[in-house]
Amino acid sequence: MKVLFIGGTGNISSASSRLAVSRGIALYHLNRGINKIEIKGVKTIIGDINNPASLSVLKDHNWDVVVNWIAFTPDDIDRDIALFRGKTKQYIFISSASCYQTPLRYPIITESTPLFNNLWDYSNDKIKCEDRLMKAYREEEFPITIVRPSLTYDTVIPIAIGGFKEYTTADRILKGKEIIIHGDGTSLWTVTHSDDFALGFVGLLGLSQAIGHAFHITSDEILSWNMIYEILADSLGCEAKVVHIASDFICKIESSYTGTLLADKAESVIFDNTKIKTFVPAFKATIPFSEGIKRTLHWLDANPEKKIIDPEENKRIDNILKAYKML
Repeated sequence: MKVLFIGGTGNISSASSRLAVSRGIALYHLNRGINKIEIKGVKTIIGDINNPASLSVLKDHNWDVVVNWIAFTPDDIDRDIALFRGKTKQYIFISSASCYQTPLRYPIITESTPLFNNLWDYSNDKIKCEDRLMKAYREEEFPITIVRPSLTYDTVIPIAIGGFKEYTTADRILKGKEIIIHGDGTSLWTVTHSDDFALGFVGLLGLSQAIGHAFHITSDEILSWNMIYEILADSLGCEAKVVHIASDFICKIESSYTGTLLADKAESVIFDNTKIKTFVPAFKATIPFSEGIKRTLHWLDANPEKKIIDPEENKRIDNILKAYKML
């Protein structure tokens, strides 16, 4: 197969790029050439998907699959439909599991769980993207497949506050400072290593049966938030000083957390992965968080410039803690 990844060197997509190449796929990346990550076997096309003048490099190409890892708005989708109409046999949109009904009316999520999230513009825009793609599929048979990752990690720390692309909460744990866990920490969540995600995702490339379908791809390991932070702290060789604070209160003091908490991580979710396992029988997530987070921390140790400690995030955390203790 000849496959184009728009993006392809990020936290989720790098693992999928490596696996695709290992399976003999002729993989191309379209990017601006700014990120110097090199994945052996990938051919790079220099261009900016957001700059039409730079996309003439694509005019002589036809694709078996195009995957856009960095589309976020309906305008992005309209651009891609125009760009790849008649030029690809499959177009895969990377959506988000945060699009699912919020708050949930039933805690087990399948692909038929309604898409409804008015608390977070990011999720609402992804829903609009999905709606636009389904319209293109129904009206002109544009060959779409939708993939909804949940909290997927490799080079990031998958926690709710002071994590992901920063090292702030990990640094607080190491320094013996208090950290915040939202709620009482007993709500359930799933974190998925990118290497596991790749097994399901690469299996969808070129799969004609997947046209018109949506899939989420997650681990089957279910952890409480208390367990997630405990495993993180243990992997850092420390004991975390945890303060449990209600998500509503956190967002009242610092509204910037509304999207990641009230619109996403504040309640329990359990993903049913029957559909991806049916379409891609080889898919099985095998990396527990206790192993995967150690890989992430080792990577961060080897790339200390990525241990980003955000002073503004520290201020927000301290502000919430101060307000909570004044109650």
